[in-house]
Amino acid sequence: MKKYLMILLVVVAGLSSCKKSDDFDASAQAAKDDSDIQAYVKAGGLTNVVKDPSGLYYQVITPGTGNYPTTTSTVTVNYVGKLLNGNQFDASNGFKTSLGAVIRGWTLGIPHINVGGRILLIIPSGLGYANNVTGSIPANSVLVFTVDLTAIN
Repeated sequence: MKKYLMILLVVVAGLSSCKKSDDFDASAQAAKDDSDIQAYVKAGGLTNVVKDPSGLYYQVITPGTGNYPTTTSTVTVNYVGKLLNGNQFDASNGFKTSLGAVIRGWTLGIPHINVGGRILLIIPSGLGYANNVTGSIPANSVLVFTVDLTAIN
């Protein structure tokens, strides 16, 4: 009996710690992100920016040559990640990853360029880290990445 009581207490404690905020509205956040992204594009004088049906905005800076990666490819990239206010939160050279193991904005965006290509990804929070704080990235942040695809592994 003590064993079952202990299991019940662990389950209840686990479920209560997973409580989500009831006041978060994903649709309202998506609309805010879209408005913020449009303002960013306009203020930056960016041209040839495409809005994907997912809500991702991207600009192919250099298309590259050769093969396109797929959403399940392993790639090597150089990148810089910033917030809309210009604050850099990450950068890496020679970063090797599976596109299936990164934020959805990368999975959807990087296949738009070939090896040797460069792309600007403007990722709404729902395709990034959503309503979660991640390191120095605040919850509900739009992410801006410049990514150079150096190899498909």
